[in-house]
Amino acid sequence: MRPDDTPPDGNFAKLIDEQLELAAAKLPALEPAVVHPSPEDHEEVRAPHPTLEDVLLGKADATPEMLDELAALEAAPELSDEELARQALAHGGGDNDPATPE
Repeated sequence: MRPDDTPPDGNFAKLIDEQLELAAAKLPALEPAVVHPSPEDHEEVRAPHPTLEDVLLGKADATPEMLDELAALEAAPELSDEELARQALAHGGGDNDPATPE
């Protein structure tokens, strides 16, 4: 902008004030009495399927299915070191490449 094109400070300030007033008139008024709930005011929505971590931390109750699964894991026979090594070598790891087991 050239110095000739700039409006005098008074006119420019007036134009800005008018634009701000127009914009403010379009904004909805906030009622001070309206209080938005915070997470402390209400119970958090629980996950539809609690995890073991949720149960251990006391955030959720264990479901019958979860208890059945835990019982089945406890009753399962232990894997030998050879079987664990075989599974580790067969698994591709993060890059899914069996040639580089993790």
